[in-house]
Amino acid sequence: MTRPWTAQSRPTTGRPTTAASTRHEASYVVALLEGRGVSREVGMAALDRDTGLCILVQITDCPTYVKTLHQLHLHPPVVVLVPDTFLSLQDPAYVNASGGAIAGRAVGGGRKSGTNRGAASGAATSLLVEHAREEFPEVVVEPVGRKYWNDAGGLEFVMQLCVEGDERAATILAASNKYYALSAACALFKYAESQLNVRFSASSLRIRYVAVEGTMMIDPETVKNLELVKNVMSRKSSHSLFGALNYTFTAMGARLLRANILSPITDHQAVETRLDVVAEFIQHEDRFTDVREALKLLNKMDFDKLIVSLASSEARPSNTAKGASSRVSQMLNLRNLVIFIPSLKKALDGSQSRLLQIAHEMISDERLSRIEQLVCANLNEETITAKGGIGAVTARVYAVRANCNRLLDVARETYKENVADIYQLNKNLADEHELPLTLLYQDSGFMFSLKKTTLDGELPPGFINVSSRKGKWLFSSMELKKLNARMKDALDESLILSDKQVHHSRWNQLSNAAFFRIIQDLVAEIVADIGALYKASEAVALVDMLWSFSHASIVRNYVRPEFTGTLAIKSGRHPILETVQAAGTLVPNDVYCDDASSFQIIQGPNMSGKSTYLRQIGLLTIMAMCGSFVPAEYASFRLHDAVLTRLSNDDDLEKSLSTFASEMTTSAMILGMATSMSLILVDELGRGTSPRDGIGISHAIAEALIAAKPFVFFATHYKELKTTLSRQPTVVNLHLSVHQTRRTASNFGLTFQYRIVDGTSEDFGHYGLELARLADLPEDVITEARRVAEYLAHADAQVEEESESSKIAKRRKALLRAYEHSALPDADLRTYVGRFKNDIIQAFMH
Repeated sequence: MTRPWTAQSRPTTGRPTTAASTRHEASYVVALLEGRGVSREVGMAALDRDTGLCILVQITDCPTYVKTLHQLHLHPPVVVLVPDTFLSLQDPAYVNASGGAIAGRAVGGGRKSGTNRGAASGAATSLLVEHAREEFPEVVVEPVGRKYWNDAGGLEFVMQLCVEGDERAATILAASNKYYALSAACALFKYAESQLNVRFSASSLRIRYVAVEGTMMIDPETVKNLELVKNVMSRKSSHSLFGALNYTFTAMGARLLRANILSPITDHQAVETRLDVVAEFIQHEDRFTDVREALKLLNKMDFDKLIVSLASSEARPSNTAKGASSRVSQMLNLRNLVIFIPSLKKALDGSQSRLLQIAHEMISDERLSRIEQLVCANLNEETITAKGGIGAVTARVYAVRANCNRLLDVARETYKENVADIYQLNKNLADEHELPLTLLYQDSGFMFSLKKTTLDGELPPGFINVSSRKGKWLFSSMELKKLNARMKDALDESLILSDKQVHHSRWNQLSNAAFFRIIQDLVAEIVADIGALYKASEAVALVDMLWSFSHASIVRNYVRPEFTGTLAIKSGRHPILETVQAAGTLVPNDVYCDDASSFQIIQGPNMSGKSTYLRQIGLLTIMAMCGSFVPAEYASFRLHDAVLTRLSNDDDLEKSLSTFASEMTTSAMILGMATSMSLILVDELGRGTSPRDGIGISHAIAEALIAAKPFVFFATHYKELKTTLSRQPTVVNLHLSVHQTRRTASNFGLTFQYRIVDGTSEDFGHYGLELARLADLPEDVITEARRVAEYLAHADAQVEEESESSKIAKRRKALLRAYEHSALPDADLRTYVGRFKNDIIQAFMH
């Protein structure tokens, strides 16, 4: 007996799920393989167990494996497969590995003898595995025998399983020389066969080779700090960029939106074609409305999950009523899918943008019409798919048309009579006992239901299995149990007959078919054209996502961005805060950055809005590169290859890193990956160590970034940086405007404008002490803090005044005043000053 695709070799560690995560985040089985050279070549194969999408990736990574972790965030894993040689013998994953031919423990002769060749004795677990565990601590790591990581086997799997279509040849060609990706694919599918007992039909999976060069790299910390897909404070909150843009109707559209936010495209033409679609939806109200109504018909449908359930149907139990019921439900959902797609096709007729025309062509595939005819010819059009209860059961029983199988018709009639007998029993008992009895259907059959408020005293004798739920009494009787058993037998027989291949001589005469194909053979025929369903799924997802962009743009008055190589935003607004704050309360800000002003120092006191300004720049850039309009009056962007940030000043407890250590780790990653086409956002670097060390490190990192020539926005409290970096021609000083006002008991004398302006920030004295006073610290503490702060400030001023540089500055000022007040010509003044200097020297010598 084979197990269904959702079965796992062992229970995985539980992780919290929300409505958003269960609907929009896929569940991938991921295989990782790293080369042994110095180049850190990593191959990854990821198979979505819900949708059947298989992704192959091969990248050259850095020492911290940021690119690999980025791909893992794009394809969230439930289990990570690695070669058994990547784990030490003492590694928990190796010790606890499940048995079986594919598990690392079984390779090489067993654990007890100590002769296992799967892992080198005393060898440490690989860094790739350690980094994956740190980033995904709740995900199971499974060792797979090294012999199963075979590129030839992986290519064979790809050629066998890749769906027929326009992209098949391109996928095979792109992956054919990717040794590590193909080896990971081989281990992945071997694991699915051996541990999950899943085998897919030939040419039934979407397999894609993803070239990372065409997308923007966003490291995991940036994803978290910018709140791209999740709110930092609450997982259930929709206050994220994904939440702000997500007006999709289908699960495929939501998944595509999430993937694009995490990895925006960098091809200029592709972005412009998306923007053309959004513009068309906004400018043509009829098109916008027609597409919305068509997508509503597909609301909450998940084509991908339905397709993969068909593709892997042979691995599901088919000789049980439960398996038959599941497959009948799949066919009813498929019927709805193929019936509703023409509505979207009609809504896209006459589209002007090229991308909508392509989507129209994809859902106009003649194979979809063939599937529709096939399904409608065998399924009842009148059958309505109910969500649950007896209606859903009846829909499955009457899914197949009548007069196709006499045994099926007899079973249906028996089922119908049994249900009628149950309702008659309910009526008879209600009349006999003068009680308003109703029937409630559950998985085990019907139960009597009665509101507690309508019953005085106890139930009449003869009722059994009494229970209470939501203000009602639920109970049964012996007669009802017998009728439930009869109905269940008829139901099971109906579902099994619906799923079987039955000879039908009259149909044979009419259609020259040897057998009448009901559900089981209907699935086999549909799988042959499964490529058309995949194309339709991709087209619907793309249209759904772009319609979502247009809806957000209309609701919040977004504008179309341009891509000119210059970052110029007029009156830009924070897209997440805009959904939270009341209309008109959010202060818009301008941004201008080009090659001549690529390093921008942003200063201002705490709470003035520096961090918000930085995040706003990153969010608007990502929105534009996804193909969405942006919240601004005008916006121009550069196509960046990466967004790299240092925005959080928290300790990393999971990695045992202090604030400063975490800062330095992130800074090293940024310096290693920064190019002239990157966008870098840095907030308060160096605050985790002493002020002198912090200034020195911040200056050094800033100079390294200036040399790399990316666009950098560098928020800092270190006023010294405006002096130490002033010799760099591309450095620009900005600050958040703050007005000083009269200090009161409830106001510490500053009014925040939250507006970016040119120049350096003013010195607001002991601003931190005033802020601490508003936090209700004891007055004696504030007084002592002010005394120490003023003393230290005075001491620093004295030291500076007495320093050599201060003396030189004084001499230069004296000479300048002499020059300004002298009536002598310049040459005579120089001669006089020189002679005066010599006289002074001679006087001191004698």
